Amino acid sequence: MAENNTADDEINLLEQRHKKEKKELQAQIQGLKKTAKNDKTKKKELTAEIVRLESDLEERHRKETEELQNGCSRDLAEPEGSDTEIDTGVTKQKVSKAQKRRNKKLQQERDREKEISLQEQENLHGPRNMENQEMSSRLQERKLKIYPIPSDGDCLYRAVAHQLETKYNIIKSINDLRNDVATYIQDNIDEFKQFMCHPDTGMSLSESEFQEYCNKIRNTKEWGGQVEIRALSNCLKCPITVIQAAGPVAIEQGTEFSGSPLIITYHRHMYSLGEHYNSTQVLNEDD
Repeated sequence: MAENNTADDEINLLEQRHKKEKKELQAQIQGLKKTAKNDKTKKKELTAEIVRLESDLEERHRKETEELQNGCSRDLAEPEGSDTEIDTGVTKQKVSKAQKRRNKKLQQERDREKEISLQEQENLHGPRNMENQEMSSRLQERKLKIYPIPSDGDCLYRAVAHQLETKYNIIKSINDLRNDVATYIQDNIDEFKQFMCHPDTGMSLSESEFQEYCNKIRNTKEWGGQVEIRALSNCLKCPITVIQAAGPVAIEQGTEFSGSPLIITYHRHMYSLGEHYNSTQVLNEDD
């Protein structure tokens, strides 16, 4: 009977200490949150640190409870150890050097897994993933899917070249398309110059700046935008449809031309380097 009372007392004492340490940890966490209130970088680091502290405390409490239930009596006022002393941020616990190394390795693995999990959760609701989901939905309504194009500055021209080959069996090289676009814009300066401005000043392009713009289209991997899409449509005498995830479902160019439109996709968040174009292909039963 006395032994049962002693065991009950030990369990009660352990539970009381566990509750106290949990309260102390929550108080510590609240203090940490206040220090990182307006700092997004610190908030991310703090989230991982909070998870680590809570996990460490929960794991230690679990082991202490198991040891007591298995009849391993110990001093319940403070955790017991043997050699060196470390500060867990809540209470002090002594462990051997070998155990300390094992704990460190285990904690590093846990931290890595938690960081991966947190990043996956962040990515799940991030702009790239949300854009991909909306794009897929809009393409499926047209029974289409993305045909990926490399992100190398030529993505607009590669996407159009893929569409030309797929729909019209016309083979056009990237250089040919770039040359055609540059020449068409130069020959129709009045039509295009009003929509072109200097990226830094916002002012209309001078004659030399306009010629430099066209030279970049022809001789470099300069990225193409709405001006180049309009020029491509006019050069090819073919409508071009640009599907996007935000705003209007599609932007139509060259609607005055007959024939099946070349359908490409525009992405704002697919790559960290900036905007991107892909081509499309028919959605089959397997998809």
